[in-house]
Amino acid sequence: MAEYDYIIVGGGSAGATLAARLSEDARLQVLLIEAGRATHPVSRLPVSFGLLIHNAAANWLYKSDPEKQTAMREIPVPRGKLLGGSSAINGLVYVRGQPQDYDTWAQMGCRGWGWDQVAPVFRRMESYEGAQSGERGEDGPLRVSEVPDQNPLYDAIKQAAVAAGYKINPDYNAPDQDGIATTQTTISRGRRQSTYEAYLKPALKRPNLHIVTEAQTQRVLLEGKRCVGVEYIRRGERVQVRAGREVVLCAGGVASPQLLELSGIGRAEVLMDHGIEVLHELPAVGENFRDHINVRIQWRIKDRSVSYNHMARGWRMGGEVWKYITKGTGFLSLPSAPLVAFLKTRPEMETPDVQMHLVPYAVKNPKLRQLHDFPAMTVSCYQLRPESLGSIHIRSRDARMQPAIRFNFLSDRIDQLAMSEGFRMMRRIVEAAPLDAFRGEEYSPGKEIATEEQILGYIRANSETAYHPIGTCRMGQGPNTVVDDQLRVHGISGLRVADASIFPTMPSGNTNAPSIMVGEKCAELLKAAA
Repeated sequence: MAEYDYIIVGGGSAGATLAARLSEDARLQVLLIEAGRATHPVSRLPVSFGLLIHNAAANWLYKSDPEKQTAMREIPVPRGKLLGGSSAINGLVYVRGQPQDYDTWAQMGCRGWGWDQVAPVFRRMESYEGAQSGERGEDGPLRVSEVPDQNPLYDAIKQAAVAAGYKINPDYNAPDQDGIATTQTTISRGRRQSTYEAYLKPALKRPNLHIVTEAQTQRVLLEGKRCVGVEYIRRGERVQVRAGREVVLCAGGVASPQLLELSGIGRAEVLMDHGIEVLHELPAVGENFRDHINVRIQWRIKDRSVSYNHMARGWRMGGEVWKYITKGTGFLSLPSAPLVAFLKTRPEMETPDVQMHLVPYAVKNPKLRQLHDFPAMTVSCYQLRPESLGSIHIRSRDARMQPAIRFNFLSDRIDQLAMSEGFRMMRRIVEAAPLDAFRGEEYSPGKEIATEEQILGYIRANSETAYHPIGTCRMGQGPNTVVDDQLRVHGISGLRVADASIFPTMPSGNTNAPSIMVGEKCAELLKAAA
């Protein structure tokens, strides 16, 4: 049986970061096990977030269980199936979150995870092109840039937000997140900056870093209450590898709890229902699941020259391809939203509680990402810190079968109020005077959807997830948690979890940047413990 110092399961946002950082020490032998393939030909194109959204070669294509509060729909749950994980297929929007997010973690008993402790980690990991103060990193491995695309519609949207009572924010990743802004992205010179590109690829030449792809991890190996290794299947062969020091699960909010349960670690009744021996009872595994529920409004646009529904259709797409090849700009270079806004649904709130994405085109079907054949724009909204809790648990002892994903969206009244008011706020911004020259009629859902009951009904029937699953291996102390503030699984030595599943609460925004921070932070913890 081959032995390594550290075994990392999952080469995604956190796992690739962790593997790269640990392998900086030439004395350590590091094994990274990834169930997906190494890469995909279009992944580096920013527009790949749409091209790969339903591509089984790059995406696990999970689906949620039908639930009454979301009209008994199966909601797609895309997860990256490449080195870099979901950072290789995501919408490329870079958001750290609010200082209060992390101070809340510290207040909940997660020592070392307050803003004063994690802000230096964010600075270390990023190289932000717009850095002008000590708040932002300038020489980290992850290149971060503002969207360079120029469009009169963007200026009008910003002025409309100001007219509606909101402010323009020059850097929402500084401590003050409030306002509308040009999006910061994990894009450099028109190319995606996944953690594979930013962290792992530069480390590939190190002889002490070993990477195995297309290897489906089956379980972690326990000797009593100590984790000693991992079992995986690759090309039909069952392989066991041993960890001299520790195993770290970085398989994400969906797969990390699944792997713990397949290994006999979790809620006893869940394991016994599937004929799995309970080796270590840990009731919180798979619980405390949160995600962002996302709803869109689409408007027709009077001036077709500002909408990519016109500029990126038919023969005009050739011009966009040429702009991308020659300048790294245009439609193919865009993230999922060129403008973002972080706003308060109630003025008495201390910090924003909703996030909006403002997009100069509209799609017929979010699943297929096909553009409408008329000029249009889209604004989407989600609540930053949802209170509704769901769960993710195995539905089979077969590691190849996806777990049962239950969002339980909008079960909390706070979430209902935030989403319905956020919906109205989107309309107030777009209906403000600075957009008069551009705004046509509301195409979807239409102004007849007006009361709170109608708005919530529309959200339940048409919303998607924003693809930010967290919390299923929650960090903290007590019976409602899975790992401690050192990321060690309670009651098991030699086993940690480091990915978005450990978030005690939802960070205020997209979760890729916080997940990378967790990978960096875990590397710190392991080096300190060595």
